[in-house]
Amino acid sequence: MDISQFLDSTYLKTPEQAGLSDAENLKLVRNTISESIEYKFKLVMIRPDMVSIARQMITEAHSKVLVGTVIDFPNGNGSIEAKLAEAQQAIDNGADDLDFVVNFEAFKAGDTAVVKQQVEQCSRLGLEAGKTVKWIIEIAALNDHQIVQLTALIKNIILSHFEESDYSSVYVKSSTGFYRTEDGVSNGATIPAIKLMLENSFPLPVKAAGGVRNFEEVVQMIELGVKRIGTSAAKAIVSGQIASGSY
Repeated sequence: MDISQFLDSTYLKTPEQAGLSDAENLKLVRNTISESIEYKFKLVMIRPDMVSIARQMITEAHSKVLVGTVIDFPNGNGSIEAKLAEAQQAIDNGADDLDFVVNFEAFKAGDTAVVKQQVEQCSRLGLEAGKTVKWIIEIAALNDHQIVQLTALIKNIILSHFEESDYSSVYVKSSTGFYRTEDGVSNGATIPAIKLMLENSFPLPVKAAGGVRNFEEVVQMIELGVKRIGTSAAKAIVSGQIASGSY
């Protein structure tokens, strides 16, 4: 099985998070972009301030690799205005995919109005610009019931406000990979959580992000029905290695 077109090769650490200088971190970003071009991955996922660099490198290489970025990352608690502004800037800089972090804490607190507003307005901005939109629900912060509810809520908002032709361009995504869990519990995609998402997202596609570290796990996710997989170890996975990172 050729898995390359399912993989979103990801590097989302800031220099501070990586313990690196700006120059060292930029080199890692460039390496991730170069690997995505070389291995023909579906997409390279980087932070918003790196979108222009990725777009330039991919254009110069005459590559079909898409450029993705994260919006309101990693906490998702920014205002609707901030989310829209950051997304518009990413669009202007050449992003193809916009991965928004939904305000999962507002959802947990019962404020579904905030979630409905941001999902509708941000999805509209992305879709009208011809972009793919993904909504990160942060499964490590939710129990099973909340995973089902939030996935279904996002689905119902899209089905209520957009055309059927848009559905395949709006994903529900599992994780940021940056959520801090207690006792080392997984903060990425797990089989039980992905199954819940798939059961409640249809006809919207699902992206599994975080915790997928080898070829067998990628195939398992694909066979479940996942359409995209976010990983910081895409090169290792296609090379038959087992990645050691958490994302």
